[in-house]
Amino acid sequence: MRIQRQLLKTRSQANGKADMEKLKALLEGHKYDSSKLIPLLQAAQNLYGYLPEDAFLMISEATGVPVSDIYGVATFYAQFRLKPVGKHIIKVCHGTACHVQNANAITDALKDTLQIPEGETTPDGMFTLESVACLGCCSLAPVMMIGDNTHGKLTGKIASRIVKDLKNETCRNKE
Repeated sequence: MRIQRQLLKTRSQANGKADMEKLKALLEGHKYDSSKLIPLLQAAQNLYGYLPEDAFLMISEATGVPVSDIYGVATFYAQFRLKPVGKHIIKVCHGTACHVQNANAITDALKDTLQIPEGETTPDGMFTLESVACLGCCSLAPVMMIGDNTHGKLTGKIASRIVKDLKNETCRNKE
């Protein structure tokens, strides 16, 4: 299941433009070097956590690659994000082993717990829920990852409890 990507007004655009000065400095050494498109997109995403619309324009100007082609590359590769993500990215595996072990129940439980559809971020910016093709942990199916932490042999109830505990822990750490 691939998450549908599209250019949208992002939170940073709603609150003013993302600071493009860092990207501008990064692009200085890459004028008209279209061979560096993917590394430039990766660098821009590392700066902002996603690819702001202004980044497409600046990279296009620097490399001479049309914005439509850059957008095509960014939407082809699943590593690129076109909108901000939450502090914690939850990836639910939907590979064969996980699918057979009812990964859909995990995703459905998390959608209910977080009150967001798949591919979206909670309004507080804490969680983003994604489905991925395979996490490579088939012996632990069904599996989800939150950041670098892998959780296996899940049920919907266990997955929801893990997310609730993480949210409570994060809230306690803020106090």
